[in-house]
Amino acid sequence: QVQLVESGGGSVQVGGSLRLSCTASRIVLSTNGVMWYRQTPGKEREWVAVVASGGARNYADSVKGRFTVYRDNEKNTVYLEMNDLEPEDTGIYYCKTTNRNRDYWGQGTQVTVSS
Repeated sequence: QVQLVESGGGSVQVGGSLRLSCTASRIVLSTNGVMWYRQTPGKEREWVAVVASGGARNYADSVKGRFTVYRDNEKNTVYLEMNDLEPEDTGIYYCKTTNRNRDYWGQGTQVTVSS
């Protein structure tokens, strides 16, 4: 079955950096768009970034200029490079892809930014 696994979360101080990974099995990520979302307690899941199958990228305004999403097709992995982190970036980060009209989500990875 299709599986997405996120990793790379952790605890950092304000201004720090993290790189999240989303690695897939039984699906080729290069042929699908991949989105990153995040969720904090009491809030709805928020879209963060997307890399389309053709390579186009887009970001939420709140992370534009600080986050970069990119692929490593050989590793079947999509990364979310996060720089200049702020406390508001704290949350559980999820990746998602859609294939044949079905959404696949990873289990999430926790990011905590402290001041």
